[in-house]
Amino acid sequence: MAKAREIGRRMKSVQSTRKITRTMEMVATSKLRRAQQRVVQARPYAERLAAVVENLITPELAELEPLLRQPERIRRAAVVLITSNRGLCGAFNVNLIRKAREQVDYLRASDVDTELHVVGKKGIAYFRFRDVELGTARTDIGDEPTPEQAHDLITPLVDRFLAEELDAIYIVYAEFRSVMSTPPTSQRLLPVQVPEERPTREPYYILDPSAEEILDRILPLYIDNVTYRALVETAAAEQGSRRTAMKAATDNADDLLTSLRRQFNRARQAEITSQIAEIIGGAEALAGQ
Repeated sequence: MAKAREIGRRMKSVQSTRKITRTMEMVATSKLRRAQQRVVQARPYAERLAAVVENLITPELAELEPLLRQPERIRRAAVVLITSNRGLCGAFNVNLIRKAREQVDYLRASDVDTELHVVGKKGIAYFRFRDVELGTARTDIGDEPTPEQAHDLITPLVDRFLAEELDAIYIVYAEFRSVMSTPPTSQRLLPVQVPEERPTREPYYILDPSAEEILDRILPLYIDNVTYRALVETAAAEQGSRRTAMKAATDNADDLLTSLRRQFNRARQAEITSQIAEIIGGAEALAGQ
């Protein structure tokens, strides 16, 4: 059995670790509330904007609008992966990286020349360690993404799509459903899906200006918004995963401390019993002289 002093040192080490994990859990909880608010605020606008775009797009307009260009065959594609800058969030980044690899492997298996663009230190470190060439690597997007950052991230790729250097753009991010559910998701950003049939509109539904002019203005907003929503959802999912991971670590530390305290008490009791026995033995030896 380990000595009480050795067990005491282990208890101090676990207590120090518990303080760190408990603090990180509290910080993640605080950041999670703000991140959830950004997700809740972004969703209604994104849903309305997507509904407007879906209602306006027609096969006829798809032939006129460059952002709706539907290539006969996808030959060149870009995959944008969003990860975190920090770790200690469980399997959050591992799942995102796995999803991005699956998307890239699928495209390349289909004979598509695919390039990878990564946001976040964790994703960048993973692919650079494996000598994977990255189109772009950004670490300047933190816990509170802004629409301007989303615009700066996606605009260069959109310009290349308009110049027909790319035939498709995919974005891989974490969908925030709840604190316990943040599945990695792959979404095709461009080209925008075009309905096979023209949407039916009520007779009183009048467009002014024309649908083509409205789409010219709305589609860039739609693309920026999808990117922004992916950023805020991933940020919220990161904090949720970190909170869950740190809570689990804190709970494990509590269980370990309970076990160590029992071991410490048993070891201490054994030492006291041994000392008492030595004292009694010594006293009896002196009395027999």
